[in-house]
Amino acid sequence: MNPTPKNELLPIGRPPALVDHDFELLLQEPFASAWESPAPPASLRERLAQRLAASSAVSAPMTTRRHRRLPRMVVAAGVQAQDLYRAASGRPLRPGEPLRARLLELAPGATVPVQVLDDGAAAGRCHRELLVLSGRVELAGQTLSQRDYHVLPSGQPMPTLHAAEHTLLFWRESALEALPGEAAHTVFDAAAGWPELAPGIRRRILWQRGTQAAMLYHAAPGAMLPRHDHGHDEECLMLQGELFLDDVLLQTFDYQLAPAGSEHIVTQTDTGVVIYAHGDIELHFLG
Repeated sequence: MNPTPKNELLPIGRPPALVDHDFELLLQEPFASAWESPAPPASLRERLAQRLAASSAVSAPMTTRRHRRLPRMVVAAGVQAQDLYRAASGRPLRPGEPLRARLLELAPGATVPVQVLDDGAAAGRCHRELLVLSGRVELAGQTLSQRDYHVLPSGQPMPTLHAAEHTLLFWRESALEALPGEAAHTVFDAAAGWPELAPGIRRRILWQRGTQAAMLYHAAPGAMLPRHDHGHDEECLMLQGELFLDDVLLQTFDYQLAPAGSEHIVTQTDTGVVIYAHGDIELHFLG
C-alpha cells in the first residue's frame, strides 16, 4: 500500500469564487441598477479613498514578497535563490528580526556550497534555520522532506546540503548567540504532531527561546485571529492555501514580515492554510 501523501493529511480548500453563481443573475440587468447606492459618485470615491488610505497605513510597515514576482539569482551550479528579506545595515536589529531570509531552489543532484548558506561577515556566527517546502534534501546523514525542519545554533559548522530530487527550501539567518549546551536538532514532520491551539487552529513549535519561537500553523477554512500586535518581528511564509493579513492576500510561498511594534487587525483564511511563522509564541490580542 502506498503511504498517504503529506498534503492529504492537511487538506486545503480551493479559493472561493469571486461571484456565487446562485446570485450571478441578480448582478445583471435589470437587477443590477436596483443595487446601486443612492450616494453620489463623489461620496463613493471618498469612501474608497479613505479605505485605501487606511489599508495602506496598516500595511506600510510590512515587508511583503510575492513568490512569483521575486527575481531569481543563480548562486551555485543547480542552485537558485530568491531573497525574501535582508536586514538593513547601520542600525540595531529589532527584537526577532532576521539577518536574511530566502528561498533556495535546488535541481536534482545539486549541492549547496557553504558560502551560499552563510551571510558574508556573519558566516558561522549566526543562528540558522532550514525548512523543506518540497522535495528531499540530504543533510548530515539525514534525509529531510516536506515540512521537516532543522536548526543550527551559532558557531556550529554547516553540513553539506545535497538535493535528492528537485527541492525548494526556506533558509533563515539571525544574530542570536548560541546558549551553553545548545545543539543542532531536526523536527521531522511525520513524528511531530499538530497540538490544538484554538478552535480550528493547530500549532507545532519547532524552536523556542524565551518569548519568541519558530512555528508551523495549520488553520481550518474560515479560521481567524482577532487584532493583535507584535513584540518581535513576525514572519509568515505561506506553505499552502490563502490568508488575508488585513487587506493583503498571501498565497503559496508568499512572505510577509511585520516589524516589532506593528499590528494586524484581521488575520483570516477562506481556504485553510499551513504557515511557517517566526515571532511571538504568545499573541497579544487587542480589544
